[in-house]
Amino acid sequence: MYVPNHFKEEDREKLQQYIRDYGFGLLVIADDEGIDANHVPFYLSSGENDSFGYLQCHLARSNPVWQRMQDGASVLAVFQGPDAYVSPSWYPTKAETGRVVPTWNYLAVHARGSAQIIQDSSWLKHHLHQLTDQHESQMVAPWSVDDAPTDFTERLVEAIVGVEIKIETLTGKLKASQNQPERNRAGVKAGLETGEGAQNRAMAKFIS
Repeated sequence: MYVPNHFKEEDREKLQQYIRDYGFGLLVIADDEGIDANHVPFYLSSGENDSFGYLQCHLARSNPVWQRMQDGASVLAVFQGPDAYVSPSWYPTKAETGRVVPTWNYLAVHARGSAQIIQDSSWLKHHLHQLTDQHESQMVAPWSVDDAPTDFTERLVEAIVGVEIKIETLTGKLKASQNQPERNRAGVKAGLETGEGAQNRAMAKFIS
């Protein structure tokens, strides 16, 4: 991912939080068999000391791509936060110079690492509990994996395989009009806040 310096996000804790906030990612593998991308929810397990942590997800056993990851294959996980179109009409400098064009603001995090396939049922059950509990935590009446019949969940666990990725590099890009003068940034923020759509309002919060 191309990341100009003014859009670069290097704060590890922020990047990890973005992954937790926007955890439905894209798991990509590129090898001699070609390129394959799967959309899956991830759970981020924090590492120790200077580690970026571990990404954990699961795939259907019937999905052949997991067999390409058995020997520590290099993979890429892509996470995307809010994004929004930016109109030149929001820039005060438009009326002065006319030297403005549309653009797009967005948040993206790329995590590269080596993948391991896990078929241990205990690990898979623990993973499903962690992933579910994370997303159910804000519900009025949180659902738990334990709420489903044991024989039912046992059969489902048998139908999946786990993937654990040790994150080796973490690249973050937050394009939030940082390259614009303060009054243009204020104009973009106001334009997004008054526009339609949750994405616009979410993107506006990143503009300072």
